[in-house]
Amino acid sequence: MKFTSRIITNQTNDLFDADFSEGEIILIDKPSGPTSFQVVNKVRKITGVKKVGHSGTLDPLASGLVIVCTGKKTKEMDRFINLDKTYTGIIRLGLSSPSMDTETECSEYPLPEDLDERKILNAREKFLGEIEQTPPMYSAVKIKGKKLYNLARKGKSVERKPRKVFISKFDIEKVDLPDIYFHITCSKGTYIRAIADDLGKELNCGGVLYKLRREKIGEFNVKNALTIEQLTARILSSDKFFH
Repeated sequence: MKFTSRIITNQTNDLFDADFSEGEIILIDKPSGPTSFQVVNKVRKITGVKKVGHSGTLDPLASGLVIVCTGKKTKEMDRFINLDKTYTGIIRLGLSSPSMDTETECSEYPLPEDLDERKILNAREKFLGEIEQTPPMYSAVKIKGKKLYNLARKGKSVERKPRKVFISKFDIEKVDLPDIYFHITCSKGTYIRAIADDLGKELNCGGVLYKLRREKIGEFNVKNALTIEQLTARILSSDKFFH
């Protein structure tokens, strides 16, 4: 799918002609820590535009590409949300947690004595192609109008229906036990945390998502994205700082 709209990237040297109120599309490199909503809020503040949205949530601990749209361009967000996503990261074996990452307290489990790269690669094969995945309790999925993570933080759990997702690429780039370095390309709605948890169960030792970076959304690459600090500096230098 080709996009004809202008995209603001780290190659966009100045923003003298930017009209954030009318609508712009910006590639942002989110750091680990803030939520995607907090990134959107920062873009609101530095552009002075109220109508700002993003095209797909990244967990707070994850870093990488977030496509932010302002003004009338927020109507185009669905086009980005539906694109495949590419991630790199680390799955750490021998751990398990309610959030399937390190956001919540982890329990430790011993690694099987016969665990090796061959067994990991064989287990990985089960996650290629179309698979069914149950959304984690620690997720923004809504059931009866309530976000699951709000229920999870109260110690509650509700039944969730499995969803079909498609994993087109799941490469194991390095095995340095207990860590597995991976590269995944998948359809929208895929939870990499759930893959980490399910892979750990498959290997009988538990697994959590230890590190995650979104490298690509469709054809758009984080290498071309701006940090919030870079975007701020370019807006300020253009004298188009809205208030």
